[in-house]
Order: sequence, then structure tokens, then C-alpha cells
Amino acid sequence: MKENEMIFGTRAVIEAIQSDKEIDKILVKRELQSDLSKELFQVLRGRDIPVQRVPAERLDRLTRKNHQGVIAFVPAITYHRLEDIVPFVYEQGKSPFIVLLDGITDVRNFGAIARTCECAGVDAIVIPAKGSVTVNADAIKTSAGALHVLPVCKEKNINQSIRFLKESGIKVVAATEKAVDNYTAIPYDVPVAIIMGAEDTGVSPDNLRICDNIVKIPQFGTIGSLNVSVASSIMIYEVIRQRIIEG
Repeated sequence: MKENEMIFGTRAVIEAIQSDKEIDKILVKRELQSDLSKELFQVLRGRDIPVQRVPAERLDRLTRKNHQGVIAFVPAITYHRLEDIVPFVYEQGKSPFIVLLDGITDVRNFGAIARTCECAGVDAIVIPAKGSVTVNADAIKTSAGALHVLPVCKEKNINQSIRFLKESGIKVVAATEKAVDNYTAIPYDVPVAIIMGAEDTGVSPDNLRICDNIVKIPQFGTIGSLNVSVASSIMIYEVIRQRIIEG
């Protein structure tokens, strides 16, 4: 990670938080105990910023600068709000097409999915604030720059995002090998959101339960599942295929 995507030092991080600067996460030295660190945690109270206690060696590997036991990671882009994106798309006279990523942590997969989304004209990608990838230099590079132009919404809760999309007239379809219906068996020529899960755990059961449809991509080999970026591309371009046919 480039050092210009990080903020070093307890006081600098406190000031960034107080100025409402967007922060992806904060690493704090495991044994750090000081008045200033207590002030940091006081400022963090009530804010949805992930904090990890880590060994000092991990911080030292990230930078040679005097980090004082605290490093904050600053997103490489400005995140959007899903509540703003959906009405904006409708106002343009378009049929919304959203992709949600549930628990995907591999930045290269994320970048590849973003590249496909941008090429396909997807309106936004939604990721959760915790337990997920963030937009960093590696993701941007893998996306071939798509993440500079494709809106990314970082939401507190994917389950709530699904509910919001459904209330907004958008059909939510999850891809999972547990499904009965093949991915080509349902119509996508309506406002639609596709939700893809992590390769190891898939879409969470709580999220699957509230989706309008769950579908599978048929497989005939011996490997358990497709790479998630490949599976995402298949799902995304089925939406495009049907929309082209429908004119």
C-alpha cells in the first residue's frame, strides 16, 4: 500500500476523524496504552470505523515513519451512498443495475469484478463496511482504472441494502450453488441487483433468505466452484444479454 493512502500517528489520526475524513480502518499497536490512545478511542466511539489491535511488527512493515503505534487507512476513492445512486439512476430514465458483494476479501477478484461492471454499464457496486475488501491501489490496478469511474457504495449492512433495493422496486438475485434454478431461467429485463458471495462461504444465509430469487451457474467438473470474478462476469452478462434482446 502506498504511504499516501495512510495517516500516521495518534494525533494526526484523531484530527482526521474529527474532521470527518473518510477512513477505511485503523491499526493500533496491541500493547499501546497512553492518554492519547484513550482520546483516540473516545473519538472513535459511535463511529463505524473498524479498529484492529496488531503487533508492532506489522505497523513497522507498513512504514518506516514514526507511526506512534497508530496507522489509519484512507480510501483511494470517494464512496457513494446507495440511497443517492438509486433515485439518480431512475431520474435518468434508466433501469437500475446494481452488483452487491457479500464478504469478498480478495482485492484482485474485487478489481476484476469492478472492471466487468464498468464494461457492462453497471450503475454501482455495493460492499459492506466490515469484513470486506476496500478500494486500494491493488484493486484499482486490477480494475484497469474502472474503480475511478464506477460508483462504489460502502454500506453498514448488506442485508439492509437488499431491503432498501427491494423497497425501491429492484429485484435482488443471489448466485449460489445451493439454488435449484439455473441463472438463465429468470428474467433480468427489470430493475435488478445481483449479489455475489465470497468463494469460501458464499452469500450469507440471512441475505439469501430475503432475496427475490436465488440461482446457480451449472457446473460439470470436479472443482467445487467458479472463481467469484468469473461467476460475476457470467451473471452480469446474462443481464446484459436479456436486456439487449428486450431492446
